[in-house]
Amino acid sequence: MVRHILFDLDGTLLPMKLEDFVKAYFLSLTKTLAPLGYDPKTLVNNMWLCSEAMVKNASEMTNEQIFWKYFADVYGEKAYAHKPLLDEYYRTGFSEAKRVCGYDPSAARTIDALRERGFKLTLASNPIFPKIAQQIRLGWAGVDPNAFDLYTSYENMHSCKPNPEYYREIVRLLDCDPSDCLMVGNDVEEDMIARTIGMHVYLLPKCLINRKNKDISQYPHGDFDELLRFAENF
Repeated sequence: MVRHILFDLDGTLLPMKLEDFVKAYFLSLTKTLAPLGYDPKTLVNNMWLCSEAMVKNASEMTNEQIFWKYFADVYGEKAYAHKPLLDEYYRTGFSEAKRVCGYDPSAARTIDALRERGFKLTLASNPIFPKIAQQIRLGWAGVDPNAFDLYTSYENMHSCKPNPEYYREIVRLLDCDPSDCLMVGNDVEEDMIARTIGMHVYLLPKCLINRKNKDISQYPHGDFDELLRFAENF
């Protein structure tokens, strides 16, 4: 019996074209850090490398620790002194990326309806961002950040999608069985892989990412209204 519903964020609750979002994000980030001597082009390249390091994380270090380790390896120990500025960026300059994101009122209605039915909700966004960035993007989607009992962010996770260990860690944090969980997302590779550890899955194809062109008919899929009807099975 499903008790926990996990939601991806980018392209799921928050409509977007990922490539456009990444460009807008990096543009706003370089505006914040360039005055401190960070060359924009080099910074973007190094942010990609730090993100790759988090995606490959299979250690006892959190993704946050991995990020700052690699960032400091490139820029030196002085980089740690800029961490408060980066945290402040997410509260201010990060909002520039909202312009390339869409809005679907069905997202908030679905979240509210599922909570009213008694489901516990987890924001299972790939944990390469801090929690504040997850919360802010939820706000862009019109979703109440307080609706979620658990967030996955770079502060509290030790792996990333599509590593199945990411989903196993969520199960441990929720203290439940994989079969107690339903993962909802738009990325066939990163979200639907939750099925391999025993979770139920549901694909929202409006902003579909299907890098390997898999047959999506193998997954329950549809829009938010159909998701609500699907959840009635539990």
